[in-house]
Amino acid sequence: QSSGSAGGASPTSLPPTAAKLKSEGNELFKNGQFGEAVLKYSEAIEHVLGLGEQSPDDLSVLYSNRAACYLKEGNCSDCIQDCNRALELQPFSLKPLLRRAMASESMERYRQAYVDYKTVLQIDSSIQAANDSANRITKTLIDQDGPSWREKLPPIPVVPVAAQLHRWDGGNNTSENEPGSEEAMEKFKRLKSEGNDFVKMGEYEEAVNKYSECMKLNTEECTVYTNRALCYLKLCKYEEAKQDCDHVLQIEDSNIKAFYRRALAYKGLQNYQASVDDFNRVLVMDPNVLEAQNELEEVTQLLHLASSAGAGSQHGQITIQEVTEPDEQEERQFASSEDVTDHVASKEEAQKSLPLKSCEKLRVSEPTNAYDFGQIVNAVNANKDKAACADLLTITDPKKLPVLLSNKLEGETFLIFIQSLEYYVAGKDPGLVYQHLFYLSKAERFKLVLALLSKNEKEQVQQLFDLLSENQSDQYSLEDLESLKKVYEL
Repeated sequence: QSSGSAGGASPTSLPPTAAKLKSEGNELFKNGQFGEAVLKYSEAIEHVLGLGEQSPDDLSVLYSNRAACYLKEGNCSDCIQDCNRALELQPFSLKPLLRRAMASESMERYRQAYVDYKTVLQIDSSIQAANDSANRITKTLIDQDGPSWREKLPPIPVVPVAAQLHRWDGGNNTSENEPGSEEAMEKFKRLKSEGNDFVKMGEYEEAVNKYSECMKLNTEECTVYTNRALCYLKLCKYEEAKQDCDHVLQIEDSNIKAFYRRALAYKGLQNYQASVDDFNRVLVMDPNVLEAQNELEEVTQLLHLASSAGAGSQHGQITIQEVTEPDEQEERQFASSEDVTDHVASKEEAQKSLPLKSCEKLRVSEPTNAYDFGQIVNAVNANKDKAACADLLTITDPKKLPVLLSNKLEGETFLIFIQSLEYYVAGKDPGLVYQHLFYLSKAERFKLVLALLSKNEKEQVQQLFDLLSENQSDQYSLEDLESLKKVYEL
């Protein structure tokens, strides 16, 4: 092979089919067709593994090549996974180390990234990208962990002399055909860092420009979009903020920061119901986010005001107050790979809002959608009103339960359902109770909620099943009941 090929200058010991697939993958990579290249490298890997005649070095190269594609696509998790495989086969191989470091840094796993960059520099101290990155991360770690930051690092391995001599040889990877890839990654990180600095200074227009430049280099990194969304919120450009969050949620459908900031954008657009829905999603993912709890209460009040005042009601402008620095401090409530954190200070609207009447007797009507159902369940939970919950379940078609619950099933809701069915419904209509238990088990998050139940809470579920055994119904047999008990892990 010529030195210009992606496989490097050394002859390959790959089987012919795998070698051909690798070559095709290299060509696709050179042409910027990273997704198609992934498929070729994957085929080559499967072919080699299927033969059982592995050359560890060649297989390491294939994993590392595929990792390079994932890195280009912004798929950092799969990049790290392939780098790990490559390094298991060929320890201290430089390019998988470098790519894993870049991916870890992009995901803000700064300690792991620092260790990998320092390991790379042991192998070849002339790699400027690794040196610059290690220096940049050092500053971040000092800010994040304080003077004792080194004590919190994983151990940095000592690179054997043989690995230092090996360096870049062995046809290791596609970077011979990645002109400027490391440079592009460095430029991306520099622009992102500059954007974060502008956010710290309150210069949001300038930050938007920097983040927009980042997106020309990588459209898949979600943190840049959520950062820019925050800037748009600061600038009261709510539609633009919403669009950035929409983009993130197409890539990561459980990105808590995107849901939180889209909820704020909806609030600014006075689409209060959509805002409530997104704040509820945030609290489903992490019930301890105090900001989302406060915002949900406030936006719910605004929703009630808007409903009662009609379309002509006016509200004050929403102010977004920055309280922490970007990129270097992680807000504990949001356990996601994010740079910029935010709180909302809009107490004027809360003061204008009417208080919710939580002491009134709950009157339950049949919910027509998940939002209405969720509001009733929230009220039932707030008042610990098992009788009202029983009324709700009595008038609700059990088959609709998974849809009505959406992704909002929580332990508190699960338990009040169980208690209400036991105390108020089981004696009258055991068939209805069975149907509710059956369809409740189909709800999103059911398995998670079940796994988090305490011993006493599981005993409550068992008691309800015991009641159903005693009160027979033509809607279920004892065999049906035993099957359902297994679903509930009883």
